[in-house]
Amino acid sequence: MTKASVLNRKLVHRHLDAGIPASRVPLSGAAGGEYAGDLHILDFTVEVKARANGEGFKQLEVWLGDHDMLFLRRDCQRPLVLLPWQMYLKLMHAYQRTTGDAQSL
Repeated sequence: MTKASVLNRKLVHRHLDAGIPASRVPLSGAAGGEYAGDLHILDFTVEVKARANGEGFKQLEVWLGDHDMLFLRRDCQRPLVLLPWQMYLKLMHAYQRTTGDAQSL
């Protein structure tokens, strides 16, 4: 089992423990070409990235600080949003309530 598949399984279990339907996309990285991301969470396709030394993440964590969200925008691009886990869970539960999506998978 690769480190990526272990992380993906842990993320699926964290979601399931929180009452949010989630599943892995087996061999997503090995499929080559177009594939549907690493995870499916509710109606969303999710890509997962991890770095052992935090390379590329440390500055984001500094900018986020104690805030609920961090918006990032590169010139002329759509914004990206970084959320702490608890804020993310609140939004996922709110999404579930508004869509009635208890078992979308």
